[in-house]
Formats: sequence, C-alpha cells, structure tokens
Amino acid sequence: MPRYIPPVADHAQTVSASTRLCAVYGFPVRHSASPAMQNAGIAALGLDWRYTAAEVRPEQLAQAIAGAQAMHYVGLNLTVPHKLLALDMVEALDESAREWGAVNTILFEGQTDSGDWRAIHEFETAPEKLRSHGFNTDADGITQSLREDLGMEVRGESILLLGAGGAGRVAALKIAATGVKELFLVNRTASKAEAIATEIRDRFPAVQVNLGYPPAEVDLVLNATSLGLKPGDPLPFDPAAFSLGKSRAVYDMVYRPAETPLLAAATEAGCKTANGLGMLLHQGAKALEIWTGQTAPLEVMRQALKETIYG
Repeated sequence: MPRYIPPVADHAQTVSASTRLCAVYGFPVRHSASPAMQNAGIAALGLDWRYTAAEVRPEQLAQAIAGAQAMHYVGLNLTVPHKLLALDMVEALDESAREWGAVNTILFEGQTDSGDWRAIHEFETAPEKLRSHGFNTDADGITQSLREDLGMEVRGESILLLGAGGAGRVAALKIAATGVKELFLVNRTASKAEAIATEIRDRFPAVQVNLGYPPAEVDLVLNATSLGLKPGDPLPFDPAAFSLGKSRAVYDMVYRPAETPLLAAATEAGCKTANGLGMLLHQGAKALEIWTGQTAPLEVMRQALKETIYG
C-alpha cells in the first residue's frame, strides 16, 4: 500500500504564486474530510495544487462559483445543500449531471483559439473565455461503495431508502437504473418522495417503487439524510413503523461520526453495516480524475480518510 503522507506536513512552506486551488463548498462544511483526502491524492500525484473547504450559504452559491471561476480555480466539489441548486448555475452539464439531476463536481475550463474547451489548469496564462462544467460522481460512488463495503450488487434486491433530498434523489435514480427489484421511499416531506417515485416509474418502469415503510423484510436500509451528523440527532426512521431486524444490511451516508446512532442500532440488530466513507472516497477519486486527467491514487486517499475520520 502506498505510504500516506499527511497533507499539511507535506505541503508546509511550499505554496507559491503558481499554486492552483480547488475547494469543497457546503453549509455546513466543517465536518468535511474531503480536504484531507484530496490533498493526499494531490500530493501523491506531485501536483502544485491545494484543496480547501469553504462554508457557503445557499443564497450565495452562484456568487461563490463565479468567484472561484474568476480566480481560475481548478474546480470545486459541492456538498449539502448545493448539489441541486448548482444545476442551474453551471454553464455546461456533463451527461452524468443530466442523468442524475445534481452537480457535485465542477471543472473550470478555458476556450482555446480553435474553440475547444480545456481544463483551465492546462493553460499557461489565464484564458479570456471561461466556463463552469458540472459533473456528478456521487451516483457511481454509491454503487461502488455498496459493492465494496457490503458485497451488494443492488440488482434484484429490495431497498428502503431514507431521504429524498439531493443525495437521496441521486441514490434512488442510480439504484433504479442498476436494476433494484423493489424500492421503498421514506422522506419527511412526502411530496419530494412522490416526485422521485413518479420519475422512477417513468424512466425505469420495471422497478417496483413504493412510498412508505416496507411491510416485510428488505435487503438494505440506505440512509441518505443528514440525521446522525450532529450529536443528539434522532434516528432517520420511525422505529414504531419499521424494525432494523427486518433488514440484512444498513448503509449510512453519514461518515462522521464513524458509527452513527443508526449504525449502532443496526449492529445491535445483527445487520451488516457500513458508513459513507467508501462513497466519499469513490466520488472524490472520480472528481480528482476529472480535474487532473490522471488515475486517482485510491489507496493513498483511502488511508487519508481513515486517518482523518478514525484518528
């Protein structure tokens, strides 16, 4: 396994006028482990780049994206609550963003004299014409993590999905596209779950999609809400309506703390469990590949995440 080099120590005293910047925007964002992961990957690739985190209010997101573009950032990651909002704020959408209806990665590009668009970091001097290009790396990150961490292929399985926000919507659509047999949607605002169910029925008619808790056993409970992120958060489901003993496995997209109350309850109920570290890793590695055009150093980035989250 490649040796993990702490990004702070490795980057000390090395920032210069040629250093390129990238960042993650969120609200809140202080819990993010993305800087540790991405800076470790950047260091392993030998790039003179730095990755930071910025707390950006939703009403200021468009300004913040435009500011990063004007300052010739390499790119951005977007986390809660910005992924849906950014769809209408970027100037170009990759097929992944159009397919899953959310943007979690932005590549800033410049136009060449021949009219082609290239990653902005490939230019020696700042190009005159710039654009923001939106991608989605979350969808593939979800299925990769489920396969790697829980041994689940999704196809032919039954899943209870908790949450219908940005992450929940992407998860629901990706799971449906992958061929889940039956999908149960639960969300605090019922209209959001209903909208996703309608979209799935239109796009993936072979999938049986239901609103509410399953009456029988399921293969997986997948938490796509942020409940568990803050101390004292309640469980993201109603224990009076569903028992974790009815599920073979539980996946929580929250990765800090490493064991949320949901995962603790799932372990007690005898379920196989995993948190969102694997999803974070795979979506982040794909973002780094979009920015650099190089293969991401996956194991170095994984080790950085473990060091940061587990201590």
